[in-house]
Amino acid sequence: MKRFAARLPVHLALAALLVGGMVLSGCGMLIEEAYVEPVSNKQPPRTRPPTKPDEGLFGPGGLSFSLWGNDKKSGPGGGIGGGGAGVGVNSYLWRASLDTVSFMPLASADPFGGVIITDWYAPPEAPSERFKMSVYILGRELRADAVRVAVFRQNRARGGDWIDSAVANDTAGNLENQILTRARELRMAATASR
Repeated sequence: MKRFAARLPVHLALAALLVGGMVLSGCGMLIEEAYVEPVSNKQPPRTRPPTKPDEGLFGPGGLSFSLWGNDKKSGPGGGIGGGGAGVGVNSYLWRASLDTVSFMPLASADPFGGVIITDWYAPPEAPSERFKMSVYILGRELRADAVRVAVFRQNRARGGDWIDSAVANDTAGNLENQILTRARELRMAATASR
């Protein structure tokens, strides 16, 4: 009896680990279509192939963690505003934002909440300063007030520590304008190809 009691917590831990792994692997399916690999200036952007709508965790027709079912129009990406499947915000603004910050390493990108956060980036021509950006897409329509950018800057002190520094007042506005211009280009290209 003692041997069984000592092994019971191990079995419960393994069961919890198995269930947790299944839940986490299902979560990746929700944002797989929205992931875009970082691109260099020399290559066209590449995206992951979309998964089939009826593909579940254990193959076709298996366990699915989709919150919106198989109908792409009923999800957060379908419907009015150019959202696109799997993206909760305007897809043109989302893609344009990723294109605009593609030279910086990404820390996180949330297509449902419309938040892109870059990691610190030090330009090769100025290694003693570094920048970080947060891009917020605030709506499903392609409008000027649907995107906000926050820019952070730090300079290296003599001791090697990084110290927060001021950013030029027009930097965030210029980046927002670049994103909007790129989003309009993407929309015009999509409209022309129809």
